[in-house]
Amino acid sequence: MSNPASDLISQNMTNSKFFDVPVDERYRAPALDKGLDILELLATQPHGLTRAEIVKEMDRSASEIYRMLERLVARQYVMRNPSGDRYALSLKLFALANMHPPLSRLINQALPVMDDFARKAEQSCHMGVYDRGNVLIGAQINSPRGWSFSVQRGARVGLLDTASGHLLLAFSDPGSYARMLAEHTPLDGEVPITEEKLQATLAAIRERGYLERESAQSFGVVDISFPILGPDNTALATLTCPYIRRIDRHIGPDMTEVREHLRETARTLSFKQNNVSI
Repeated sequence: MSNPASDLISQNMTNSKFFDVPVDERYRAPALDKGLDILELLATQPHGLTRAEIVKEMDRSASEIYRMLERLVARQYVMRNPSGDRYALSLKLFALANMHPPLSRLINQALPVMDDFARKAEQSCHMGVYDRGNVLIGAQINSPRGWSFSVQRGARVGLLDTASGHLLLAFSDPGSYARMLAEHTPLDGEVPITEEKLQATLAAIRERGYLERESAQSFGVVDISFPILGPDNTALATLTCPYIRRIDRHIGPDMTEVREHLRETARTLSFKQNNVSI
């Protein structure tokens, strides 16, 4: 026996144009979109913008921007400089992000996959993430063999002279790139690099999709590094294998095999995080 109420709802849903509207346009909230647009714009501006510059960049009326800016300032998402003519992001979004443990989630997902790599490749590997101007080693797995080279978990390594740092810079958006360089402070023993050489290195990394080169810190080590990519193809983290070649009678995976194992590991983690491939 049919239910008149259910039949009416079904008929209305069938006749409605709701399902003809693209998913991202079904539930519009213009005021929210406007506020998010301001936050995203300011995120790319390390020195902030004036209200007039924001109006120009967003192509909206001054009154629209003024009201939204004042609300964002009142809620402490945006800060106004002492002279009152320039706006920049506050640290509130950063603080909110750190109330949720994305790094812990990434590490928890990465560890079993990294362990699988170490067993197949017979090499150690570590995961690097950006941290206050340099690179933090967030996870590390030793080779199951007796001989390996590793970087200690929790160590901070250089942004400008390591494979991990160069991968993070190569696969960053312009705003993040500028921020990372601005926040960078040299670590003990850091090898200096010219801007010209840095740009050439990063361009080559983007071309190949990974980095493979002799370590700048340790003799006899070849760093092989791949990015863990986010939905916008920027690097959330890096996976690096400090490859060392055995010269005794043991025959293990060669550098080409190790590279492909690491590529697959990074691809798997990119899929787990964002459903993207590399």
